[in-house]
Amino acid sequence: MKIFKFRILTFAVLLSVIGIGAAARTFDDETVRYKVMFKWGLINKQAGLVDITLKSEGDKYYSILTAASDPWADHFYKVRDTLTTIMSKATLMPEIYEKIANEGNENKHDIVKFTKNGDVTHGKCFRKVIKKGKLKIDEQMDVEAIGTTVDMLSSYYYMRTLPYETMKEGQVSTINIFSGKRKELLTLKYLGRETIKYDNCKYDCYHISFIFTSDGKKKTSDDMEAWITADPQRIPVKLEGKLPVGKVRCFLISRK
Repeated sequence: MKIFKFRILTFAVLLSVIGIGAAARTFDDETVRYKVMFKWGLINKQAGLVDITLKSEGDKYYSILTAASDPWADHFYKVRDTLTTIMSKATLMPEIYEKIANEGNENKHDIVKFTKNGDVTHGKCFRKVIKKGKLKIDEQMDVEAIGTTVDMLSSYYYMRTLPYETMKEGQVSTINIFSGKRKELLTLKYLGRETIKYDNCKYDCYHISFIFTSDGKKKTSDDMEAWITADPQRIPVKLEGKLPVGKVRCFLISRK
């Protein structure tokens, strides 16, 4: 059962990418860490960790996300994922995205190269999948989208520039995501402002729900919720989503 698949956390940090204007800003080098908790009945146990690092070089930002399941969770579904993205400092839009995923008995390698022409973004995608030591997929494809388009990791930074304070409760927006093998739509609903507590800390947050679909129809994820700090940093501090068995919750544990 793929209950510990880390896509849900990766999307926690993608969660608030919406189709409204984002204000230009710069980011300092940083590393953030999240713990992933699995809850089912009385069971509430850490299942893994995710680290996201950002470094600035010249006119580019370089970001790396690493995700690893804990040893006990490896027995159910082992995860060792690495996502990287290179973004323009001027626009925060991605130029190259790469994902290396070692999940269960599969190894996947995705690369997306972005080019932009006006309001149209084109992605040249390369994918390899090895299962039980045998090459199952080795393909190349092209995807295209109109409007703001990001990858799974660059959206973490794009969303932190958005003016949540001007959004209306219940407002719904969508954005394009090139996930490596296809174009998806991320639909987000703003639920309002809320104070949350964990680890003896209080956070004033913007509360949202979101879902991924293929072509705006078929769901590619379950409904999820997230809480983002209502301060200039706009840090996602909590994510919660349902699983076939139980639910997963992700919490920010450090930022430096």
